[in-house]
Amino acid sequence: MFLKMGFFSVWRDMFQNFLRSRGLIWRLFLRDFSAKYRQSLFGILWAVLNPIITVGIFVYLNKTGVFNLGSTDVPYPAFAIVGLTVWTLFSTGLSACSNSIVSAGGMVTKINFPKSSLVISSIGQAVVEFIVRIVLTVIVFLIYKVTPAWTAIFLPFAAVPVFLLTLGMGFFLSLLTGVFRDTVNIVTLLTTFLLFLVPVLYPAPESGLFVAVNKWNPLSHLIIACRDIVFTGKFSNPAGFWGSTLFSLLIFLFFWRLFHIVEPKIAERV
Repeated sequence: MFLKMGFFSVWRDMFQNFLRSRGLIWRLFLRDFSAKYRQSLFGILWAVLNPIITVGIFVYLNKTGVFNLGSTDVPYPAFAIVGLTVWTLFSTGLSACSNSIVSAGGMVTKINFPKSSLVISSIGQAVVEFIVRIVLTVIVFLIYKVTPAWTAIFLPFAAVPVFLLTLGMGFFLSLLTGVFRDTVNIVTLLTTFLLFLVPVLYPAPESGLFVAVNKWNPLSHLIIACRDIVFTGKFSNPAGFWGSTLFSLLIFLFFWRLFHIVEPKIAERV
């Protein structure tokens, strides 16, 4: 049945459209990047200031006893900055993708072009900030004299499933934002809430309700795996990482396909 419907030819067309749109994606990324930092006092430094402030707040809360973060095998700032580096790839990318179609409303309605280019280019900002935060992570490691495992060089590759999960969900949320403008605000609230449910700033819990939450949360497995590859050089839960990687790939492919189906109707909804 799928063959009759041209199942494989559709996927081929989707990949070909992506390859043809590479130049457009790059120009859209440069436009968004320039617009975001053109009138910003600190510019790209916000990618450094945000995690520093966040980690600083949690260090203070831990020392005052307001929030018990548990014990870590490395200095807490180094532990937290790795988790935040991977987390913000997800949170920043998801927010940017969600708003990508609506923010380009005039362009969407007046020009005929692959709308997926808007979503893909919008996640570029999150990738740039991810790279900047890796540099910050190196600086923090030097300050606290933390020696990472040699496998830390593979952190960008370990973060690929996070990227795919973010982009896949971004395709869906960009469509949803075209129907419900409140989606962007809801995404911001949900990512803020998720920050406390996912072991980004604290070690993975070994007892209590959060154990079950993290067991079924693919994002938890991916962040823990990224931290493992930096500090220990081996996955503490290989099955969780590979299962979450497969899930992320399926989410990406499913919602990319859904976006491709709905794409001709997008201009009518924006």
